[in-house]
Amino acid sequence: MVIKANDPNRKSWLNVEKDSDFPIQNIPFGVFLTRDDIITIGTRIGNYAIDLGALHQLGYFSEIPLTDDIFLQDTLNDFIADGRITWRLVRNRIAEIFDSNNSILKDNEEHKDRIIFTMEEVEMQLPVTIGDYTDFYASKEHATNVGSIFRDPENALMPNWLHIPIGYHGRSSSIIPSGTPIKRPNGQTKPKGADNPIFGPSKLVDFELEMAFITTDVNKLGETIKLEEAEDYIFGLVLFNDWSARDIQGWEYAPLGPFLGKSFASTISPWILTLDALEPFRTASPEQNPTPLPYLQQSGNRSLDIKLQASLLPENGDETKVTESNFKYMYWTMAQQLTHHTSNGCNVRAGDMMGSGTISGPTKESYGSMLELTWAGKNPITLNDGSERKFINDNDTVILRGYCENNTVRIGFGDCSGKMVPASIK
Repeated sequence: MVIKANDPNRKSWLNVEKDSDFPIQNIPFGVFLTRDDIITIGTRIGNYAIDLGALHQLGYFSEIPLTDDIFLQDTLNDFIADGRITWRLVRNRIAEIFDSNNSILKDNEEHKDRIIFTMEEVEMQLPVTIGDYTDFYASKEHATNVGSIFRDPENALMPNWLHIPIGYHGRSSSIIPSGTPIKRPNGQTKPKGADNPIFGPSKLVDFELEMAFITTDVNKLGETIKLEEAEDYIFGLVLFNDWSARDIQGWEYAPLGPFLGKSFASTISPWILTLDALEPFRTASPEQNPTPLPYLQQSGNRSLDIKLQASLLPENGDETKVTESNFKYMYWTMAQQLTHHTSNGCNVRAGDMMGSGTISGPTKESYGSMLELTWAGKNPITLNDGSERKFINDNDTVILRGYCENNTVRIGFGDCSGKMVPASIK
């Protein structure tokens, strides 16, 4: 089926500002609370939120086999479970409805009032119920940097890293939408030189610049999927800030890995960009040496050219961009991650989320965490207001952004932001 929604020549009758993340070629999916306090599934064009529940009730999807309540829910899980054919039909139809040459809705003021809201009139929600969340460790540059900081730089990568996508099972209950404040976590740490651990607020809270992909139903327990089929089960992507308390994590990490240093909060952008929408921005992934085992061998352009950045905004200061990276730097691709995830028969369901791990590039300016940018605090960053940061201070806001751009179109994810607020002291 042709992805008509991606036509770069298409224009919308809704106003879309130049360099908007949300032209008519994007058509992401999300969940929002309307001005009438109704939660609905929707999409976005320019600065307008579009109520897909109302659009469906008014008959605009009549030629697509959808249940009556598919968009009248507070999560996208059921829609995602319908599969790629449905997603593509819906995106194509939305593109037709809002095309500048189509006046059916454009000239119907009563319908427009029920369907279209400005972004200032809605409140974005978590778009899916995330049953399970896996975080990978798939950036070679990031893994090398962390290994160099904490171990021997000559042996920065663990022996298995170049053979297998490393990951761990995270805590889905603390994944939150952009704009939700982050309370500084308390935890057990062991200060340098101390004989015994202490309990109190983390002093080394960090951001992690990541992407995450959302799956549909993939397999039944005990079944596996082939790499060439893996992308058929990926609904779309979000920006992802997997907040980390480095001092808590450093004390608890051995022998089982991430726990309370990671589970206090993870922030995602509220709009899910479909893999279909990102299709024009495919690119080659890094060369893999040694060659992976046969079940992980891939061909073709499996990476996406998504430009990424992270900024810090002090409470009473100006925003400072601290890093620029790109999703294409990831050593292990999404298809490899999902294939490996099911290689033991683990079942993956609609709404499950897979984090990429911190996305670092080849230069210091492209490192994806404060841990790397300041080299564990040894080289503080100077912000635009003259203040310095080794890690994240109370009342700092971290803002992640990402977009794709070619000669004909630009689409993006919007902001993924969270403000660090002081810990609760007991």
